[in-house]
Amino acid sequence: MKVGIGSDHRGLQQRVWAAEAIRTAGAEPVDFGTHSTESVDYPDIAAEVARAVGNGTVQRGVLICGTGIGVSIAANKVAGVRAAVCHDLHTAEMSRRHNDANVLCLPGDALDQRQLETIVKLWLETAFEGGRHTRRVEKLRELDAKSGCCS
Repeated sequence: MKVGIGSDHRGLQQRVWAAEAIRTAGAEPVDFGTHSTESVDYPDIAAEVARAVGNGTVQRGVLICGTGIGVSIAANKVAGVRAAVCHDLHTAEMSRRHNDANVLCLPGDALDQRQLETIVKLWLETAFEGGRHTRRVEKLRELDAKSGCCS
């Protein structure tokens, strides 16, 4: 599995940790940057990763900014993306199990290396449960199609 990964300047070190966690989980990280501590606009990086997920270039994505909120908002503007801000193991697991989230958004300011790596690994390993949740995810796909908001 290929996993697109990106961060703004506030998630630079955490992106490196996440890439290693992706490799440890047996997946291939595809790095979209940033590679500098100079200020960058998180919507630009989030859009690149989200488009790669939406068009199938990568199967999943991991995005990191200070809170995870900004990259989540940006990623969710792209059709086919279900981005979730996760700050602990429970939210990471449920985002996959019940929502079939395909982009994990992390708060770089709130997680240490061990926490971040554990969350990424669990998120990658957790399967979508299906069942009654399939109907709900289909409704999310219909919202994408009907809204016309997403590219």
